[in-house]
Amino acid sequence: MSRADMEKRPDAVARMFDGVAPRYDRMNSVLSVGNDALWRAATVRAIAPQRGERILDVAAGTGTSAAVLARSGAEVVALDLSEGMLVEGRRRHPEIEFVAGDAEALPFDDDSFDAVTISFGLRNVHDPKAALGEMYRVTKPGGRLVVCEFSHPPRGILRAGHRVYLRTVLPIVAKLASSNAPAYRYLGESIDQWPDQGTLSQWIRGVGFTRVAYKNLSAGVVALHRGHKPEDAAIRARTRRRTAATRPGSEGSAS
Repeated sequence: MSRADMEKRPDAVARMFDGVAPRYDRMNSVLSVGNDALWRAATVRAIAPQRGERILDVAAGTGTSAAVLARSGAEVVALDLSEGMLVEGRRRHPEIEFVAGDAEALPFDDDSFDAVTISFGLRNVHDPKAALGEMYRVTKPGGRLVVCEFSHPPRGILRAGHRVYLRTVLPIVAKLASSNAPAYRYLGESIDQWPDQGTLSQWIRGVGFTRVAYKNLSAGVVALHRGHKPEDAAIRARTRRRTAATRPGSEGSAS
């Protein structure tokens, strides 16, 4: 799969990331001009991992972020769809548990994790709302969600410059530095077509998370979204009813 407007089938996404796994982290640094380290640090601060907590890193790739989270003493589970990423991650970080799985059908029980996070992976999921719903399901009451994802600079001149970079500069750099240029052409297109900060916040709130907020990083090139799963069972029950009522095919759903 090399075009962002194609159906994001899990098998196609997995194959694409299998092909870039060995050089994935280095290419991220090149294409982000080193900003990936700053974004990762901001994400870890937002998660605020604590010793003894159980944290799920969805679309964990080679486990770069999971390894940083584990240094806090938290028990970190790294999940990814790509077998190539899992192989590379287990080789680099044998101390971390890597699990194969789809973000839209997480292989964990309800209320399993104190925190759930996903960095630059939600954009590659076929149904992001379904994936967010799964993250809500496996988060413990009172637990937290942190989503780090590419977004859109709010200022017009920066937004235009970012679009030029995605459409012209990134494909050229990827072609010169990567053995899988189509995968990085897809990367640029998927970022360009991804919804803005407000829309993603609505999606997170829509599956049941409360206290939803976001913070722009690098002038809005990336946005850090946060939410909490309500501790109050009555609030969670109302959320489940509201979410069920808006699913396609359910009674009372919007036409």
